[in-house]
Amino acid sequence: MEIDMKQAVNPSAPVSFEATPNPATLKFLLFRPVASDPFDCPTPMEAERSPLASKIFGFPWTASVYVGTDFITVTKHDWVDWSVLAQPLAGLIQEHLDNGEPLVVDAPARGSNEASPDDSPVVRQIKDILNREIRPVVALDGGDITFAKYENHVVFLHMKGACSGCPSSSATLKDGIEVRLKEAIPEIIEVVSV
Repeated sequence: MEIDMKQAVNPSAPVSFEATPNPATLKFLLFRPVASDPFDCPTPMEAERSPLASKIFGFPWTASVYVGTDFITVTKHDWVDWSVLAQPLAGLIQEHLDNGEPLVVDAPARGSNEASPDDSPVVRQIKDILNREIRPVVALDGGDITFAKYENHVVFLHMKGACSGCPSSSATLKDGIEVRLKEAIPEIIEVVSV
């Protein structure tokens, strides 16, 4: 059974889903803010902040979960198809919300994308461009990009959510993010994913 991912989105429903550029990942739209500090759950151990992510990791087909501000992306293993999982998973998320169960249980940690007084002017500028221009666009596809470090004129970034393992993430990194950061900060030599 084939699912038309474009038709799966229903803005009148509290939870719907849509395809991402990563064929292993679906984006589930929650239509309300759920986390002020998005976070990645690449393993069940990192899912402790989110009872819903922990519940999703209870299924053997789950590879990773990303909790965005108003969406959740779920990445599955290759041995199962979205045509089998998408509707039941949207139902599970809806049931979790309907039962009033929390999506996030602890206070958000200070993210690596937030500017710090200890940051150099270049790092502050990199983080500003990431937060204002790049992360909002990437979130539309169910992903996130966070700052790791800036060293020897090279920017190191973490690809998260739908961006992690996405076939087009290298194009996004090199043709989009690297071009924009080099344009704004000419001393940058390269942008790489860690």
